[in-house]
Amino acid sequence: MLKQAILILGFTLVGGMAAQAQTDEIQVYDASIVAPGQFGLTLHNNFTPIGRKQADLPGGIVPNHSLNGVPEFAYGVTDWFEAGLYLPVYTLTGDGKFLLESAKLRALFVTPRADERSFFYGVNFELSYNAKRWEDHRISGEIRPIIGARAGPFDFIFNPILDTSFNGVAKLDFAPAARIAYNVSRTWAFAVEHYADYGAVSHFESSGHQFHTLFAAADYHGEPVDVEFGIGHGLTAASDALVLKLMLSREF
Repeated sequence: MLKQAILILGFTLVGGMAAQAQTDEIQVYDASIVAPGQFGLTLHNNFTPIGRKQADLPGGIVPNHSLNGVPEFAYGVTDWFEAGLYLPVYTLTGDGKFLLESAKLRALFVTPRADERSFFYGVNFELSYNAKRWEDHRISGEIRPIIGARAGPFDFIFNPILDTSFNGVAKLDFAPAARIAYNVSRTWAFAVEHYADYGAVSHFESSGHQFHTLFAAADYHGEPVDVEFGIGHGLTAASDALVLKLMLSREF
């Protein structure tokens, strides 16, 4: 049943590139999900103190001094399936305008009890409805495979993400994310994360036009909420020089 659901959603989402100048979610998925019958809430907020001063889209958002975020609602359907809703995706621009940008549906399929396994995997599907200043297509999607392994206190996780605007397989956009974490205890972890966007799979952008950002992150898992904080530095001219991210999560 799990494999059938993954295949159906995968064929539904195959399409083309989603030009994403900014994002509401800076996160590497580790195949963890909310317990069956439980609800979860994650607040994503990302601020760009030093960023690009021109929008990537006509009429788009200028990254410099902008704040992007979204509440993410989740429900654990089974021990291998979590449903999610992002609403609303918002931006507070550098000149003080508050804008509503997008809404997203999410379906996440994973190996049960991934946090107890030395090798784990999964796949996440998202479907978005966007303002044209946020993305250049009104409807877009994401296919996010999850591949992970644990060795002692270390986690190694790779998300080879494909973004789509439903205009052809050749225009799928390759935007992978990766994470190496050291778990100091059951409560604290420190990680290095890399987020990239190479462009369409049929023709990658030149190195100077690719997005590459390296983050140092700290995770706290405990009461009253889980916290992830990160500081990112862009490695190419097409990336933002300094980005801060904050995630606050709790199950109910």
